[in-house]
Amino acid sequence: MTETTQTQTTPPEGAFEPYKTRSPEFRAAADALRGLRHDLFQDAFAYRPLPRMSTDGPLTRRLPGRPREYAPWAPHALITAGGLLAMLIASKDGFRGAGPNLILGLLALAPVLLTMVRPVIAFWLSMAATPVATYLGSSWGGEWPWRPGSFACHLLVLTIVAIRTRLRTAVWMWVLTAAYGILAPAVFPYGATFGTDTVEMLFVSALALLAVTIWHIRREAHQEVTAQQTVTAHERSRRTLLEERTTIARELHDVVAHHMSVVAIQAEAAPYRVENPPPELERAFVTIRENAVAALTELRRVLGVVRAEDYEAPDAPQPTLADIDALLANVRDAGLVVEKAVTGAVRELPQGVELSAYRIVQEALSNTLRHAPGASARVEIGYVLGGLGLRVVNGPMPEPSLVKPSPGAGHGITGMRERVSMLNGEMTAASTDEGGYEVTVFLPVPMPVSSEGDA
Repeated sequence: MTETTQTQTTPPEGAFEPYKTRSPEFRAAADALRGLRHDLFQDAFAYRPLPRMSTDGPLTRRLPGRPREYAPWAPHALITAGGLLAMLIASKDGFRGAGPNLILGLLALAPVLLTMVRPVIAFWLSMAATPVATYLGSSWGGEWPWRPGSFACHLLVLTIVAIRTRLRTAVWMWVLTAAYGILAPAVFPYGATFGTDTVEMLFVSALALLAVTIWHIRREAHQEVTAQQTVTAHERSRRTLLEERTTIARELHDVVAHHMSVVAIQAEAAPYRVENPPPELERAFVTIRENAVAALTELRRVLGVVRAEDYEAPDAPQPTLADIDALLANVRDAGLVVEKAVTGAVRELPQGVELSAYRIVQEALSNTLRHAPGASARVEIGYVLGGLGLRVVNGPMPEPSLVKPSPGAGHGITGMRERVSMLNGEMTAASTDEGGYEVTVFLPVPMPVSSEGDA
C-alpha cells in the first residue's frame, strides 16, 4: 500500500499582486508619483549642458561676421543677464551689511546659472535658497515668503527649466512651489501676519509655464511637419523612380519582344528558303524557334506584372534618334528656341540606346520649357567611337520673375539618371556659369566584333 502525501505550499506575500485589479484613478496616481520620483529625484543630478543656438535662423543669417560668430551663445548670455538682474534685486533687500547682501545676491544668482548645466538641481537650490533669503531679508513685512530677489530668481528658474525639460517636470515644479507657498505660513506663522505673495508667484509662474507649453507644442508640431514633409518627399522621389523604371521595363519589353518575335518567325521560315535542307539544319531551326518562343513567353510572363491593367502597347514604333527633328519641331511650336548640332558619323545604334537618348533629350527640353521659359536651348549629338554623347544646354531666363511654380513632381533628372544607369553610362546635370542649365550624357555602345571572314 502506497501512502501519498500532499504538501500545501503557501505562496509568498505579494505573489498575486500584479493580478489584482486596479482602478484607473489608482493607476493614474501611481504613474504620477513615479513621474515625480523620476523627474525630480532620480534625474536630479543629470548633466544637461545648454547647447549653443543654431545660426541658421531667419535672424542670425542676416547678422554680419563678428556678431554671427557670437550669436550661438545668445541663450547663455540671456540666462546670465537674468541671473545678474535677480542678483541686483536681491542684494538691495538686506540691511545687515555687505556680507548678507552678497549672500543674498549669490543665492539669487547661483540657481539661475545652474540651469545651464543641471536644471533640476537648480530648482531644488532655488527652493532651498528661498527661506534663507527670507531670513536674511530687511524685514518680515511686505513680500513673504518670496522676497523680491527670490521671487525673480525662482520665476526665472521655473521658466528656464520648463524650456529645457518636458512639461511634466515643469508641472511638478509648479506644484511643489504651490505646496511651499501654502505650507510656509504654517511653518512660520509669524510671517503670515504680514500677508503672502504666493498667489502672485503662482499666477505669474502659471502664465510663464503656459507660454512655454505653447512654445513646446508649436516646436513639436513644426518638427512633425518637417519630418512628414521629408518622408513625403522621399516617397515621392521613390514613386517617381519606380514609375520611371516601370516605363523603362515596358519599353524594354516592347523592344525585346519585337526582336524575339522576328527571330522566331525567321527561324520558322528559314528551312523553306533552302532547297532540300538537311535534317540537322531543320532541327536546328526548330530548336531556335522553340527557344525564341519560350524566351518570349517567359519575358511576357515576368515583365507583364509591370503593365497596368489599362495599359495598351503603342501602335507606333518606339522613337529613335531619327525622330529628334520631329521632337524639336514640337517644342519650337511650344515657344522654345532650340537648335541641333550633330557631330561624327551617323550610324544605327541599338534600339535601347536610341530610345533612351530620345527620352533624355525629350525630358531635358521639357525641363527647359517648365523651369526656364523664354530661354534658348541647344541639343548636341555626338557619334564617337565608343558610344553616343548627348549635351542639352539652355541659356539663362530673360525674366526670372515671370517663372511660375511647376506643378510636376520635379524628378525628371531622376528618370534620366535611371536610364543612363541602366545602360552603364555617365551623366552630369548642373547649372552653367551663365545662369542656364546643362545636361551631359555619355551612353557606351560596344563595337561589333568583326568575324574572320569579314577581315
